[in-house]
Amino acid sequence: MWSGKRVLVTGGAGFLGSSVSHALAAKGAEVIALDAMLPGTGANRHNLAGCDVRLVEGDLRSMDLAEVTDGIDAVFNMAAQISHAGSQADPLDDLSINATAQLRLILALRVRSPKAIVVHGSTRQFYGRPQALPVPESHPISPPDANGVSKFAGEQYWMLENKVHCRPVVSLRLTNCYGPRLRIMDHRQTFLGIWFRRVLEGQPFEVWGGAQTRDLAYADDVVAAFIAAAETEAAHGKVFNLGGSPPISLKALADTLIAANGGEGCYIEKEFPADRAAIDIGSYYADDSAFRRVTGWAPRVGLEEGLRRSLDWYRERLADYV
Repeated sequence: MWSGKRVLVTGGAGFLGSSVSHALAAKGAEVIALDAMLPGTGANRHNLAGCDVRLVEGDLRSMDLAEVTDGIDAVFNMAAQISHAGSQADPLDDLSINATAQLRLILALRVRSPKAIVVHGSTRQFYGRPQALPVPESHPISPPDANGVSKFAGEQYWMLENKVHCRPVVSLRLTNCYGPRLRIMDHRQTFLGIWFRRVLEGQPFEVWGGAQTRDLAYADDVVAAFIAAAETEAAHGKVFNLGGSPPISLKALADTLIAANGGEGCYIEKEFPADRAAIDIGSYYADDSAFRRVTGWAPRVGLEEGLRRSLDWYRERLADYV
């Protein structure tokens, strides 16, 4: 269904945005990858290497959106501020990216592409500390930080667009995602990023709260989920959790990462720093049975294989990502 379709991917030079762009371009879509290329984010021009897309550098908060929203068939909305510590340090900037920018995009699409399908990249973060595991979509909303508040506001603006203007919208609440094109120079995008870097550079990495459990989703599986959400009419108008591999403790994950690196690597176990402990949600893994049932999607890449693929990919491109 994608051949010749005009698709907008916001955050298109970032980790998941670029991964979606590669997949859609391979399916014959005309892809516009829109990205503000802000410092400290996951945006990296190397992420689009070898991809037949048009990269437009622009900020959703201020740019003229007419051209990039005109005649669009589908939007994969990945543009977001995802740093939890960053959201606490500058909540106004966090809100402007995750809510105000979303409203500007909504209003522009309402004029230029009123029937475009939208798949919105959301987060598990606004559930807060889970009351029970696994976490279903019906779990109470209790954001632990400013980022959780702003991301929930952005999601709800999109769902309101579905309710009031009948736009086909799907929101996917993501767990920890990893794989090629992830930001690895630090831990701003996810803790696994800096773990990858340290292992590849032969340096020890830190494991905070090693008994906590997480489910992790490999990039290829996440991309397949986003495309399935767009293609499945029964999913439109709904919000879904998206999980991944079976839950694993952070300490066991660290051991698995080292094994995926041929047994090379080491780590130091630490407690969460005080500023992180205050906003940490504890153990989490998703109940994503609703999404699997509606779309038929299921993850295909196991954790061990995903970690190995990731390390192999970065090993050849390390200089472009650190």
